[in-house]
Amino acid sequence: MNKYEIMFIIKAELDEKSVKETEKAMEKVLTDMKSKIVNTKDMGQRKLAYPIKKQVRGYYFVLNVEATKEAVNEFDRKAKIDENILRHLIIREEE
Repeated sequence: MNKYEIMFIIKAELDEKSVKETEKAMEKVLTDMKSKIVNTKDMGQRKLAYPIKKQVRGYYFVLNVEATKEAVNEFDRKAKIDENILRHLIIREEE
């Protein structure tokens, strides 16, 4: 298992319940594939550096995980499909 830092941005126009549901759904993708979420950081709503899909604000989340390549690939696939997620970034941390 490798260590990864995953950041994703959820649309700000959603209500708080939908934001939490989207966050939990993305965490569930990793935990269902036997990954370990070491740390979760809710950075709250922030202004985007530039508009993305006509959005100017978003909810930022950062996850530190220990996961397999397959789990990370599945997260990447689901994040691309989910219309509530504006952007995501996956970085593999050095040992």
